Amino acid sequence: QVQLVESGGGLVQAGGSLRLSCAASGRTFSRYGVAWFQQAPGKEREFVASIGWIPFTTNYAPSVKGRFTISRDNPKNTVYLQMNSLKPEDTAVYYCAAGYSINNSRLGRDYDSWGQGTQVTVSS
Repeated sequence: QVQLVESGGGLVQAGGSLRLSCAASGRTFSRYGVAWFQQAPGKEREFVASIGWIPFTTNYAPSVKGRFTISRDNPKNTVYLQMNSLKPEDTAVYYCAAGYSINNSRLGRDYDSWGQGTQVTVSS
């Protein structure tokens, strides 16, 4: 497992942008697939985006495709989620998750390392 710490959340107006970061510990981070999930109050956790470990294939939920971009910088042990054209319905706690050799799974159960989450609030 790796230790994950998210940052970059905050309050933004609709139409604005935020970039979330997920910093990981561990020397083998490059062998981990990483995903972002969101959980809004009273709702179940939902898949947002993922990036594989080799090659850098990506996968997005239909609700964010074209607005969000996931990327990774392996030398920095960091995965990013660039969120543009934010909508009030994007408001949620965003969690970063990692799984060894996982390639673009949308299932939370495939990831065994989770961060503490970062709050994103989009005002209308």
